[in-house]
Amino acid sequence: MFEGLFQPMHLLIIFAIALLIFGPKKLPELGKGLGESIRGFKQALNSSESEAKPSSEAEASKTNKN
Repeated sequence: MFEGLFQPMHLLIIFAIALLIFGPKKLPELGKGLGESIRGFKQALNSSESEAKPSSEAEASKTNKN
């Protein structure tokens, strides 16, 4: 269904439309904000995974002691 969506020509058209809508001054700020939000999302996922692992390891060590 979406197999041809990310072809180079399509990406250029999307970039040109974004440039027309937001302008050349606002576009780098939008990219920076998008990058920071993706980075924050990844950090939140990693921190939730690291919080879940110690609790399961602690439970495993409790059962091994008994």
